[in-house]
Amino acid sequence: MTLAVPEQFERHRLLLLYKGDISALTLFAQQANGSVCFPQPLPALSTALDQDGGEAAGLTVHPATLVNAINKLLGFEADLLQAEAGYKQSVDTPGGIVTVYIARFKLLDPPHRLMQSLDCRMRTLPELRGRPPAEMELLRRAYETMMEG
Repeated sequence: MTLAVPEQFERHRLLLLYKGDISALTLFAQQANGSVCFPQPLPALSTALDQDGGEAAGLTVHPATLVNAINKLLGFEADLLQAEAGYKQSVDTPGGIVTVYIARFKLLDPPHRLMQSLDCRMRTLPELRGRPPAEMELLRRAYETMMEG
């Protein structure tokens, strides 16, 4: 999946996830290139920062704006994804700080077919082992956030 990346994603990324309300099944969207960050992977040599550090300088983009942009970019209905409160992570990249948020699918069932149509897959956390350390840390923190909420 090659996307023309909107400007607001220069310093921001989204993790797309599904969490079953009854079963608590948690799945993360993974692009064909292996990345779990949307719409583009984090640069090589990226490092997840401590929870309270590394705030990006200047104005930040509200997560709802990013969710609206990713819905349009991926051709989703406007209300398919929602920003998940309580998750905001900073990643140090060679080009500066990138802020990562969660966008959660508002569906009863996992969106396997929908994501396959975009050459993406829905994966459990164990299936994503071997991703770069920054992505693994983001996934771990996202899973913790979803299980606490």
